[in-house]
Amino acid sequence: MLEYLHYDFFIRALAAVLFISLSGAAIGTYIIARRLVAVCGGITHACFGGLGLGYFLGISPVAGAAAFALASSAGVEWASQRFRLRQDSAIAVVWALGMALGVLFVFLTPGYVPELNTFLFGNILTVTGDDLIAFGIFTAVTMAFTAWQYRRIVAVAFDCDFATVIGLPVRFISYTMTVLVAICIVLTIRAVGIMMLMSVLSLPMITAEIWCRRFGSIMAASAVLSLLCCAGGLFLSTVIDVPCSALIVLLMVAVFAVARLVRAGTKAAVL
Repeated sequence: MLEYLHYDFFIRALAAVLFISLSGAAIGTYIIARRLVAVCGGITHACFGGLGLGYFLGISPVAGAAAFALASSAGVEWASQRFRLRQDSAIAVVWALGMALGVLFVFLTPGYVPELNTFLFGNILTVTGDDLIAFGIFTAVTMAFTAWQYRRIVAVAFDCDFATVIGLPVRFISYTMTVLVAICIVLTIRAVGIMMLMSVLSLPMITAEIWCRRFGSIMAASAVLSLLCCAGGLFLSTVIDVPCSALIVLLMVAVFAVARLVRAGTKAAVL
């Protein structure tokens, strides 16, 4: 298994895992704290419309996905604030519209769409050097913004109304974090796939919440859990020849289940 460390594609995959774990922890903790997991799912599935449009127009499908992700994320925030529309209602519209447009454009695209399965199910072993540069820059920007606006992000994440009352720039924080979510989704689509992405951005944080209560602690613990599960799934896939994205999510679910059982056992022992 360790012989794969001699291959450049495997090293790139491990580096991508590190970047995804760090940036995903910062963004995912905000998503969980503010109960916006559905937003993540809506943006993820809206990207399918951009992928289909990219294939139909003969341009980069990633560029199309990026345009749809940014438009849908900003649209959800704008509609919920401008028209007092519930976020879950706006997400439902974005989710359905993105998937419908994706199916339509893929159907209208002449010939076979060869890379569609990669975007749907992911293949982290296909990460290129350019992808790593993009991952690295995005991770650096995300961590820098989180450190810069940490207290305000925590305030907005846990009590948006109170943050508004005390005069914090809630709209700036909300829009920036939503855009970061969209960019993270676009960058990681090909690595873990549309079907698996929401799990990677939520399961480690939900697991960390079992033992941690502070925002920073949850973020740090989820980064470690995500890194261990992603690296573990990657190495396991070389042994049993199963897609690593599926193994990564299964490992995260298993860790969550074990953590819940241990926590329940600990509480029972105390009582």
